[in-house]
Amino acid sequence: MENKHNKYQSPLAERYANKEMSCNFSDKLKYTTWRKLWIALAETQRALGVKAITKKQIDEMKKFQERINFDAAKKHELRVKHDVMAHVLAFGEQCPDASPIIHLGATSAYVQDNTDLILIKNGMIILLGKLVNIVDALVTFVKKNKDIITLGYTHYQPAQLTTVGKRACLWMQDFILDIEDIENRIENLRFRGAKGTIGTQNSFMALFNNDEDKVKQLDRKIAKKMGFDKILPITGQIYTRKIDSQISDVLSGIAQSAHKFASDIRLLHNLREIEEPFEKKQIGSSAMPYKRNPMRCERVTSLARYIICNNMNTDLTSGAQWFERTLDDSANRRLVIPEMFIATDAMLNIVLGVVRGLTVYPKVIEKRVSQELPFMASESILMEAVKAGGNRQKLHEKIRKYSMETIKLIKEEGTDNDLLERISGDKDFAGIKDKITKILNPRNFVGRAPKQVNEFIKDVARPLLKKYKNLLGVSAVFKV
Repeated sequence: MENKHNKYQSPLAERYANKEMSCNFSDKLKYTTWRKLWIALAETQRALGVKAITKKQIDEMKKFQERINFDAAKKHELRVKHDVMAHVLAFGEQCPDASPIIHLGATSAYVQDNTDLILIKNGMIILLGKLVNIVDALVTFVKKNKDIITLGYTHYQPAQLTTVGKRACLWMQDFILDIEDIENRIENLRFRGAKGTIGTQNSFMALFNNDEDKVKQLDRKIAKKMGFDKILPITGQIYTRKIDSQISDVLSGIAQSAHKFASDIRLLHNLREIEEPFEKKQIGSSAMPYKRNPMRCERVTSLARYIICNNMNTDLTSGAQWFERTLDDSANRRLVIPEMFIATDAMLNIVLGVVRGLTVYPKVIEKRVSQELPFMASESILMEAVKAGGNRQKLHEKIRKYSMETIKLIKEEGTDNDLLERISGDKDFAGIKDKITKILNPRNFVGRAPKQVNEFIKDVARPLLKKYKNLLGVSAVFKV
């Protein structure tokens, strides 16, 4: 037996992939679905009057639907250099009575493309479940931490105050937009159906003696059997690769949301305000025992980058198709479509585990707020001082001067923020000295953030979770 350690093993499959998505793109499901499509084709042809197809033949095919003779198919493919014909021949060996009618009137794309669409649909449903559970976990996080006031940043520089809950709602909103995108793609995904060699349905016209109604029924009925209400009205030999590009756009969008979330957690991890889960026996560094690296979120951003970059593959493939078809899409799609789905699923699994295990450090957050709050309160102090009879221009210049002096000492000598002491000691601000403490209440600087959070959870997140309550409860096991 060949030692697997002597050949390359895909880290995506071996290290990161989750079972459900990996099974969805497995050879077993792929080729089982090919056989289901051949059975659906034969059943529908027989129901529409093709007398050459018998119930005995269909029953024989159904008997071996799940029992793929992979070794026989592999031998045939080495000889004929054609994967679909190899499986036609292998299936025929198991079903000698049905062998003459397997794949009747069809082209390779009938099983290849329709199967891809089925697996893509399955894959999106799996991802939808992960996204819904991430939203649910974020709602729980927001509920617990919504009132913690924190420093907001623009350009990664202190800006104004917000709340931990409001920031988490920004992450949540991105994932909800992804859910809306994936809902749209699931609802509007169209089946290729039974279109014949280059999409003209000529072979089926011959089979049904030019009965166009039966040819159209064949197309619709097979799609219905395979779980699709919508069909592409016209195709070449293949379904338009525009669909692959549209689907990968959704996966790229999910990756962008995950990348943004994970990047924020990595930055907060450095600030010691919020940290991703860290297990009791986990080692952060082989050299530095004290390290608590945000390796889960680093993996999220790493996988997200892979997904986003792969999106270009489907765009280029879509534009490179010649006329009714060309085969330069095949090798690329065999890699890109499964790997984008598997990577996205693996990434979301980590995100889900991270959200459920986030640790917030309110005292660290409070300390950072107190260090920056005097600068943020300067405009309010200025307004109150002017209302008390001060000169706006003169007071503004004084606050500017005191602010620059304070910033210099903080940066050069590491001192605490003494801006308020400087202002309080100035006689021009004596009229509001007793109001400064009240002005500095952090809640005066968060605007509608708390109400925005409550409204968002009530109007957006809760209805979504109610809609998909049957998808809740997905586990998230972190794989090393």
